[in-house]
Amino acid sequence: MDTPPYTPPPTGHSSIDSLHIHYCDFAYEHKGPFRMAVTDIGETTAKTFAELLSGSTMDIYVGKTRRHWSLHRNILCHHSTWFQKQVEHGSMKEGGKDVSVELFDDDPRAFELLVKWLYQGKIDNVSDMPMDKKWDFADACQQLYILCDKINLPQLKNLAIDQFRKGCNEAGLVPGPEEIKPVYDKTPPSSPFRKLVSKIAARQIMDPESESDASTYRQCFEGSSDFAIDVVNAIKAGAGGSLFQDPTEEDGCCYHEHSLGQRCDTPSHR
Repeated sequence: MDTPPYTPPPTGHSSIDSLHIHYCDFAYEHKGPFRMAVTDIGETTAKTFAELLSGSTMDIYVGKTRRHWSLHRNILCHHSTWFQKQVEHGSMKEGGKDVSVELFDDDPRAFELLVKWLYQGKIDNVSDMPMDKKWDFADACQQLYILCDKINLPQLKNLAIDQFRKGCNEAGLVPGPEEIKPVYDKTPPSSPFRKLVSKIAARQIMDPESESDASTYRQCFEGSSDFAIDVVNAIKAGAGGSLFQDPTEEDGCCYHEHSLGQRCDTPSHR
């Protein structure tokens, strides 16, 4: 049974991604980008893995606190064409100097999961976590999905959305408008994550045992017409073809102005 939507304090997400690129003062030997990963990093040969962990590193700064990571450039480029482009752009502009990337609009919790996946080919499993940690992990997986959508990591996006769904289910909680709005701000119209959260919202609105109604998601409706359309379509699909009564055939008093709870003797006009 669903509980009412969980609404944690605002996390300060912005609807516009902040991405700034800076160039460092050290040079590296350019070997060309590695191919994009098509298999689990754990299944690579020892020789390939050793090469991925060789060469220069890339400095990455994440979140408002500018948390710093220094990661192997080769392994970043192996997994993501997005990182390849950052390196190539920096090399051409600065004559071979390495590049650092600032992802101020992203969540350091999400980047922690990204780092684990880059080097191990997996992320944590929410089922192994205590109950009081499941929702926070699910929220981190949502932020991971948004990050992966930006840097083009479809494999990890699939893992992230699976863990998000599982975390919501096991915690017995659903995302509120504060979590849903960033999904529509930062993902394209075709995003499966949009489909997921709009169906969650539609189910909460339709659930007679939920305290949620359409007004719960007012900020999402106001911020995105796409969200409104997706929710209405999800309600239509979830109604299973049921059709409510024709309003033109109802008692006309339903549409007259009078005090709450009162009725009038004005005949209906059909």
